[in-house]
Amino acid sequence: MEAVLRERPRSLRSLAMMAVLAVLAVLALIPTASKARAAGALLSVGKAAAASSVENGGTPAAAAFDGNLGTRWSSANTDPQWIQVNLGQKATIDQITLNWEAASSKAFRIEVSDTGTGGWTQIYSTTTGAGGNVTLPVSGAGQYVRLTSTARNTVYGISLWEFGVYGAFGGGDSCSTTNAALNKASAASSVLGGNTAAMAFDANTTGTRWESVHNVDPQWVQVNLGSSQSICKVVLNWEGAYGKAYTIETSATGAAGSWTALTGGTVTTGDGGMDTLTVSGSGQYVRMFGTVRGNGYGYSLWDFQVFTGTGGGGGGGGVCAPQPTVPNFGPNVRIYDPSMSTASIQASLNEVFEAQKSTNDHQFHLRRDALLFKPGNYGSFAAGSAALYANIGFNTSIQGLAQNPTGTTINGAITVDAFNASDAGNATQNFWRSAENMTINTNGGRNRWGVSQAAPFRRMKVVGGLDLFPASYGWSSGGYISDTRVSGSVESASQQQWYSLQSNFGSWSGSNWNMVFSGVAGAPPTNFSTDPAGLHHTNLATTPVSRDVPYIYLDGANYRLFLPSLRTNASGASWSDTAPTPGTSVSFSSVFVARPSDTTEAIQAALDGGCNIVFTPGVYHVNKALNVSKANTVMLGMGYATIIPDGGVSAITIGDVDGVRIKGMFIDAGTTNSASLLTVGTPAGVGVSRAANPVTIQDVFFRIGGSIAGKASVSLTVNSSDTVVDHIWAWRADHGNPGTYGWTINTADTGVVVNGNNVLATGLFVEHYQKYEVIWNGQGGRIIFFQNEKPYDPPNQAAWMNGTKKGYAAIKVADAVNTFDAIGLGSYVVFTNDNLIANFNSYESPVKPGIKWTNMANVSLGGQGVINTFVNGVGPQADRANPNRYLISYP
Repeated sequence: MEAVLRERPRSLRSLAMMAVLAVLAVLALIPTASKARAAGALLSVGKAAAASSVENGGTPAAAAFDGNLGTRWSSANTDPQWIQVNLGQKATIDQITLNWEAASSKAFRIEVSDTGTGGWTQIYSTTTGAGGNVTLPVSGAGQYVRLTSTARNTVYGISLWEFGVYGAFGGGDSCSTTNAALNKASAASSVLGGNTAAMAFDANTTGTRWESVHNVDPQWVQVNLGSSQSICKVVLNWEGAYGKAYTIETSATGAAGSWTALTGGTVTTGDGGMDTLTVSGSGQYVRMFGTVRGNGYGYSLWDFQVFTGTGGGGGGGGVCAPQPTVPNFGPNVRIYDPSMSTASIQASLNEVFEAQKSTNDHQFHLRRDALLFKPGNYGSFAAGSAALYANIGFNTSIQGLAQNPTGTTINGAITVDAFNASDAGNATQNFWRSAENMTINTNGGRNRWGVSQAAPFRRMKVVGGLDLFPASYGWSSGGYISDTRVSGSVESASQQQWYSLQSNFGSWSGSNWNMVFSGVAGAPPTNFSTDPAGLHHTNLATTPVSRDVPYIYLDGANYRLFLPSLRTNASGASWSDTAPTPGTSVSFSSVFVARPSDTTEAIQAALDGGCNIVFTPGVYHVNKALNVSKANTVMLGMGYATIIPDGGVSAITIGDVDGVRIKGMFIDAGTTNSASLLTVGTPAGVGVSRAANPVTIQDVFFRIGGSIAGKASVSLTVNSSDTVVDHIWAWRADHGNPGTYGWTINTADTGVVVNGNNVLATGLFVEHYQKYEVIWNGQGGRIIFFQNEKPYDPPNQAAWMNGTKKGYAAIKVADAVNTFDAIGLGSYVVFTNDNLIANFNSYESPVKPGIKWTNMANVSLGGQGVINTFVNGVGPQADRANPNRYLISYP
């Protein structure tokens, strides 16, 4: 978005007893929580749960793991009963807390398992349970934790307010180099010519092999490892009769119906030879289940090897060499302490701002800054004291280091008013700055956050009001709020569009083109008018799937990484003044703190070793893609840490693994064209469900040109199903340093390509790409809020044609897609070289019952260009005479 002049638009027990019990439970749990922190992190909140029975629909198993002392699980009134939780990955468990409701268990045991379907190991038992609040020191490891009750204390069932599992994800699976399948017992679906199953597990890679019958699908061969193991790698050495499509599966028993596909174990385009698969999962039995043969014969394997891990799991999914828990973040991270004088802090903040404020001079330079505030209070409104004012410029982030936003308070303001004469009162270039995890006390006033793209306001508490426009009331072009509480009103005024996610507002005022809310208390109801002067509000009561960003915090003197839990159908902030965000905590001992001077090889070695990565502020050149191959790895950027891929490589690639979290990274395309800057998963893993532990891409920003003459065919490619893309800005530069932008200079076809199924995008900003801005090939996709501008710079209409159509749609949904849902969309044109250029439509899709488009805005900015229609040739034209057009639904 460039600064352009535009017109300003105008359940039989007493409820009372339950309440008393709930209050007592809260009070009793306070010391327990303290003990839990000493023992290990709480791992179970928000995780998937199951039980032998439930008393009624209002007391599900999940209620014992939701962190809410007002909800509970209760069973039927028979023995035995059980309840279990899936931690999502293997963990070392050192403490269990049970907060019983009056219906408690007298005799019960606690067990752990790697699979949840067998292999249970007892880590605690009692026959004298008395109920109440119980803290149990235990020792064990597993992904699943189960309580089995064999005798009740009452005539009712058993009932738990909360079931807490504490410990640590111990750094993950270190893959061994020993073949665990060698000479183990085996079996197969069929055998041909005496080539038995055992011959695939005898290590004779050229003389013996297993072979199935010909021309029959499916076929399988399996091995019994002898005990449940954590599987990290499988190697298949195919003979000429190979599997084109097959799955590597595990089972606790080997029985029919008990098999589960390993993560990363699905192949759909096999070509024979040697297949090495990096996988994750566990079981005693491992099999290759072939569904499509590569030729007219059967399946034939010279060798089938299985490699196992040491267990664990956790942030990085490997065994990270111990890192400092008080790291050196380098010179571009400033850490403030409440003991420092307000004057000295203010001077430091001012220095950073002055070096980063100018739109003309600083927007595209290489400086990066992170401002960290330790827990405490800063500034004061008391007489004789001074408030603190943090003005935030380009490529700068400000963040509190408490675990909750309430732990760090700025008495004053955090704002972005640069007042550059070159901005002409507009904030349409207030990019690349952020505020996170703090309280702003305005002393009854209002805080100002007048920004445009790539400027998230996350996990913030504002005591007072919040203004989203510049002091001059000039234009600002769209921003993002998430997981935030504002006690007063939020005023958008001259904001053209805005997306607010899972927050709590006193109220909201303002509407221009496209204001979208999902899971926001205090948001206005949906009122999307086709009148340009009307309201354009879209309100979804909840967000289907979300997970707040990972963040750094201080625990005493040591740094930790907090990983919020997955939320489904959520509304409101994940935290309150008295309750922190549910999730898990990871020590910085498993976090590699990268500096711009580190080589690509050093960072990759840390990733391969199972470390999470925190990138300190600066610019990182990589000569090969940073490849994330371990589940649950976190990559977090501070202060707009920037990766530039050199020589046409990708910046980041993610394998077919669960739970990877990428947050706060700025990817700047290199001068040699990259096919894709960030790729999530591989085509082979497209059909694997990752809904229980999706990959999340959050606050990741892509830039093609502007600083350097960057080139990239695609910015973000999403192959992994169930990925959550939460707030990205993919931007092909329309302005910048001389020689870095132009129709033939910073070339870029498409911003985002989605191939995975059930991918959710919340806050999708994609601008100025030269062909389709977004291509959606996966089934079950959803977009909540889309902001787009077509390229400014086609030299003429002939240069921007899609066959016989004028220009390219902003979003193209592939013809094979059957289900897709997009809501709250805006697409705008301003053609600076030829204002007669037209864009035929903003969106293209097949016409099917499962495809829906809702609440769309098309705008011709200043009348410089035309958008003929909205979807598939339907909808009114936006042009100079009618610059603002709206369509409520299609079809």
